[in-house]
Amino acid sequence: MSTFLELGLKEPINKALTDLGYEKPTVIQEKAIPQIISSTDDLKAFAQTGTGKTAAFSLPILELLDEKNGNVQAIILSPTRELAVQIGNNIKDFCKYLPSIKVTTVYGGSSMEDQIRSLKRGSQIVVGTPGRTVDLIKRRALKLGNVQWLVLDEADEMLNMGFKDELDKVLEATPETKQTLLFSATFPREVEAIARNYMTKPVEITSGEKNSGSENVNHEYYSVTERTRYPALKRIADLNPNIYAIIFCRTRRETQEVADNLIRDGYSADSLHGDLSQGQRDSVMGKFRKKTIKILVATDVAARGLDVTELTHVLNHKLPDQIENYTHRSGRTGRAGNKGVSIVLVNGKEKGKLRQIERIIKKKFIEGKVPSGKEIVQNQLMNLIDKVQNTEVNESEMQEFLPSIYEKLASLDREELIKKFVSLEFNTMLKYYENSKDLNDLGRETSRSRATDENMTRFFINIGRKDNLNPGKLIGLINEQNIGDKVEIGSIDILDTFSFFEIDKNFEEKTLTAFADNQPDFSGRSVNIEITKKERSGGGRRGGRKPFGKKDGGFGRRRSSEGSSRRSDGGGRRRTERSSDRPDRNSSGGERRSGGFGRKRKER
Repeated sequence: MSTFLELGLKEPINKALTDLGYEKPTVIQEKAIPQIISSTDDLKAFAQTGTGKTAAFSLPILELLDEKNGNVQAIILSPTRELAVQIGNNIKDFCKYLPSIKVTTVYGGSSMEDQIRSLKRGSQIVVGTPGRTVDLIKRRALKLGNVQWLVLDEADEMLNMGFKDELDKVLEATPETKQTLLFSATFPREVEAIARNYMTKPVEITSGEKNSGSENVNHEYYSVTERTRYPALKRIADLNPNIYAIIFCRTRRETQEVADNLIRDGYSADSLHGDLSQGQRDSVMGKFRKKTIKILVATDVAARGLDVTELTHVLNHKLPDQIENYTHRSGRTGRAGNKGVSIVLVNGKEKGKLRQIERIIKKKFIEGKVPSGKEIVQNQLMNLIDKVQNTEVNESEMQEFLPSIYEKLASLDREELIKKFVSLEFNTMLKYYENSKDLNDLGRETSRSRATDENMTRFFINIGRKDNLNPGKLIGLINEQNIGDKVEIGSIDILDTFSFFEIDKNFEEKTLTAFADNQPDFSGRSVNIEITKKERSGGGRRGGRKPFGKKDGGFGRRRSSEGSSRRSDGGGRRRTERSSDRPDRNSSGGERRSGGFGRKRKER
């Protein structure tokens, strides 16, 4: 493999790369850098996520551009704010010893006036999102008449996000003599169309095989129902004590709900999606990079541009709508020579998509079994023991305290001491997974959820959506009444001005008494509950009313010893006294451990 100096880069660039810890170029860098330096031909480059694409196109541009010319000479487009900021910062690092080169990053959610002022001071390189770039062109603040290089980074994602019109407008503002550099992790037909329409006889280079997955990533799938999807997700996380992962969801709403559930269950987690402000996004990403947050729940778009090389896992809560995006997701792990695991949770209807993905990534999925409580406890315990073995003892600092400690523990023999130590750390987890269910028995799980309906009591509660109530807040409110450690919460229907929830019949009287004694309030309203009748399935319908159709994503049971499991067929019951009660069609949920509250942000 060549060095960066051998690729034709001048000394100031090499010096900056050495400071940054760059030693050898990656495959895509080794192929792209000499090609761009030596030729004005357009370039179409395939490179998987995490292979160093930014350096591959920015380093030769830094080598060739005119430092004395303050006009915009390179425009780099990326699909997201996060990726644009990352690229801009990387280029600034690369030109550390080229002080006359200025870089401006432009994107929505930040002051346009500040960006205009930066452009007026002169920038040879502009990195931007398509929307903000077009806005600045319209304001005549960004002039691209002297551009020599146009870079389209993550071109496939820009098309997925609907930026074709913006790309057209940017291309119209650039001269025909420019060199167009297109970089993409996948090459669907739409990207090929861009190459045909906007590039002239492009040279094509690849790093790895087109649209295939990284060799460092193992792919696994776990079979779930909608009822067991979140419990399975939690168990997989619990099985891996040192997990550092991104959980991918399809929608902003799903992302926020999964994150809220995890936070409430005590996990070090947070969400990243389009409804967050730029400040919130920056804060979350900063914490994730520092590993203050160990699990990031994100949409596909929001996670683009996250420059994290040590992810142990990527978990697909649900498969992406466009299966080509699976390559982007799985490519977030297994980077910089590390090994990674990409896990997919699929129900029966989704399994067919796995075969399509296998053809794209050219690798097979391995079927995994959702771990049992016993397996999880054993893994966690052994991880703790390993930490104890590897802990360095600070003798000098502890010395003065040791006599008192020895005296306190003198009555305990070695075995008792070990047992107490383990119990201190593991009583909570042992209790949590005590008598835990087998989540792999999907047929039994489905039939049991139907069979146990009659063991639940349905309650009316006088608060609803207009009081900013959501399923998580309702579960929290119920937990606050201290009804019992083993209480099971069933289906939840959130309506406009009131709601319904189910409780294990064994806790019927305790629930009534707890709410009456505590007299809780919610958003300034006194909370009242009462028992209401629920319609039975089959022929027992009252008044000829038709039941609401069953749908995926409804609510089901919750056990405080195993979290809450929501079932796919629980969201369709009416209160028999009223004919206008319609369940919240936006509700979805998961399994939760009691305690703690996560943030609930704007939902799509």
